[in-house]
Amino acid sequence: MSEPRTASLRPAPPEVDRRAASQAAVAARRARAAVKAAIAAHEVSPLTVLDKATAEPEGVEGRLRVTEFLLSVPAIGTTKMKDALERLAISPAKRLGGLGRHQRLRLREFLIERESRSGRQKNQLVVLAGPTAVGKGTVSTYIRENYPDVLLSVSATTRAPRPGEVDGVNYYFVDDAEFDRMIADGELLEWATVHNASRYGTPRTPIERALEAGRSVLLEIDLQGARSVRAAMPEARLIFLLPPTWEELVRRLIGRGTESAAEQQRRLETAKIELAAQDEFDHRVVNTDVAEAAREVVDLMKIRTAPSRP
Repeated sequence: MSEPRTASLRPAPPEVDRRAASQAAVAARRARAAVKAAIAAHEVSPLTVLDKATAEPEGVEGRLRVTEFLLSVPAIGTTKMKDALERLAISPAKRLGGLGRHQRLRLREFLIERESRSGRQKNQLVVLAGPTAVGKGTVSTYIRENYPDVLLSVSATTRAPRPGEVDGVNYYFVDDAEFDRMIADGELLEWATVHNASRYGTPRTPIERALEAGRSVLLEIDLQGARSVRAAMPEARLIFLLPPTWEELVRRLIGRGTESAAEQQRRLETAKIELAAQDEFDHRVVNTDVAEAAREVVDLMKIRTAPSRP
């Protein structure tokens, strides 16, 4: 006769583990509450929160339920929140970090439309930056050709033109002596030596004139330049262009064939450092498709500028 089985009981976790788990849960709730309060107080754009949730699904922003996220947006109450979720085909149970690609895009468009209606600021400076070979030039060229209302600033550089580049359109190609003169005369808003090789800089006068005339200006520059612009003009909106994957970034750099193997390796090492700086930016755009990335950048130019960082 077999002996009766005894029910197996899972041992209770030690008291210290329960306490630690409880403290972690409280800290997470407080962090999410702080994000919601910042949205409600106009201290951070809902789009910035959505971008962070996409980049870090398990982070504070990513763990926000889409319902509490929308309710924290000013002028969205329970009824408008429910209507929006139904129109966007998003389940109320979803968290921001768990949204599908199409759900995320629909939510972005919804938020951009709301911010555009709430008061467009037309004279703002927008900076597009990102790691080498991410496609900044390709995206900015697409914007120039398809969005004529956007004024794209033309940078000066001491490097030689690449095939197909036109002086005065893609860049102002100058020699070292002329670049030195521009620095000495205060003609550059920012400048930097990139990849330990050529120098790049942003002419100041065209930007100031455009902003005074009430136009928005898009700068396509490197990470160092973006930091310099933020220091000089804290009200500028910074957008970081990301590759879909690291492997795709490597493929693009090698595939364009404009650098030697040694230069490619140096640029890839720099790209790792540049990618780590993306949290310094207000928004992130993933360049999977050039036309879609360009549209996202232009959409971000239409919304109100968030309050300047302290």
